[in-house]
Amino acid sequence: MKKIRAAVVGYGNIGKSTVEALEASADFEIAGIVRRKGAEDKPQELQAYNVVKDIRELSDVDVAILATPTRSCPDYAKDIVSLGINTVDSYDIHTGIVDYRRKQDAICKENGKVSVISAGWDPGSDSIVRTLMQSLAPKGLSYTNFGPGMSMGHSVCVKSKDGVKDALSMTIPVGEGIHRRMVYVELEEGASLDEVTKAIKADPYFASDETHVFAVASVDDVKDMGHGVHLVRKGVSGKTQNQRFEFNMSINNPALTAQVLVNVARASMRLQPGCYTMVEIPVIDMLPGEREDLIAHLV
Repeated sequence: MKKIRAAVVGYGNIGKSTVEALEASADFEIAGIVRRKGAEDKPQELQAYNVVKDIRELSDVDVAILATPTRSCPDYAKDIVSLGINTVDSYDIHTGIVDYRRKQDAICKENGKVSVISAGWDPGSDSIVRTLMQSLAPKGLSYTNFGPGMSMGHSVCVKSKDGVKDALSMTIPVGEGIHRRMVYVELEEGASLDEVTKAIKADPYFASDETHVFAVASVDDVKDMGHGVHLVRKGVSGKTQNQRFEFNMSINNPALTAQVLVNVARASMRLQPGCYTMVEIPVIDMLPGEREDLIAHLV
């Protein structure tokens, strides 16, 4: 069986975990790594791979896994699909997903390729669980309680603010889907904590949540990439009340995000041209192997 050739675009926390997930997947091979520095200061763990500054320098790429900051995903996806390469990403701005999907869908169909967007664990695998829960109790309420743990998207957002050298954003569940954001910033010399705090609280990532910002001497001293989620739905099946479903997990954030990206990269090779979110894809297509063998094992 021909292996799927995947390029990893970006080499931060998610990019590193994505390389590891690809190395552990027998049906993939790594076509190369795209990073701003290219092969300059090439890390030891990438010595076996082609490391470049532009995906155009790689050959025979089937799918590009975008391990880039959320707000850059739409631009990367648009450009890479136009090269005839599928893309997958973990875009996590919930309010922007529908618009992104609509625009990218047209680009994919024009180029005969596939994009899977918002494929992390939330949005992503949690979205699948929420969908299943709602199908089991069509009337009712669902609550998604994150953490406690590090939010990569929120942390990257804070790092982009003027005056911030490094940052960690921790998500603390308050209950019933409400969260508190505890943000720890390592400031550039001369930066004002008050000004940084205003910029953080004004950003859409934080505007809807209670947010507290603290200056620390070293973000590395407080960093922990663990995270988790507790999903709850209480509702009605048919006409029967008081149905209750719960889903819990405690995770390493970048490792799980990377695994999901590899799963949907596999699924992208089985889909018709277009742009998809994870709730639109058969879960079985995210697994390696023949469909009948998987059905015999799982059903």
